[in-house]
Amino acid sequence: MFGNQLNLVPERILYKMKINIKETQTYLKNKEVPTNAKMILTTDDGSNKYSSLGGSCAIGDKFQIVILKDDDPNYTIDLENDAGLDLKTSPSDADLLGNGLNISVWHNALALKDNSGILDGSLAVVDWRNVKPETDQERRDKMIKLGDQIC
Repeated sequence: MFGNQLNLVPERILYKMKINIKETQTYLKNKEVPTNAKMILTTDDGSNKYSSLGGSCAIGDKFQIVILKDDDPNYTIDLENDAGLDLKTSPSDADLLGNGLNISVWHNALALKDNSGILDGSLAVVDWRNVKPETDQERRDKMIKLGDQIC
């Protein structure tokens, strides 16, 4: 991974990754994205509480930036960036991200890329600051319905 630094703290390992966020400030401002909020970069494939997508065809190939009210303890890896965003990811999501990680505006949308190419050509930005968490059953029902539509 690009620029990873491993810091050993008693009983805890912390990672730091770098992500280049190219010329996105105007795009984010036009979309009214609060750039001073806490954010996470995570998959949008049904593998976490921020995603309702389901189906095997979505695993690891769709990502999203989620705006949060408070830190999520599962997202512990800081994504150091040149845009000054408070952006983190999880260890399991970091496994899907390679060297040269960057976000840029591509075809009037955000694209997540690394040295291997485009990871997601339509990176969503989702505001979860005022979202009421779904129950496990509600999330499962939604995933089943959406899974039939996307795969």
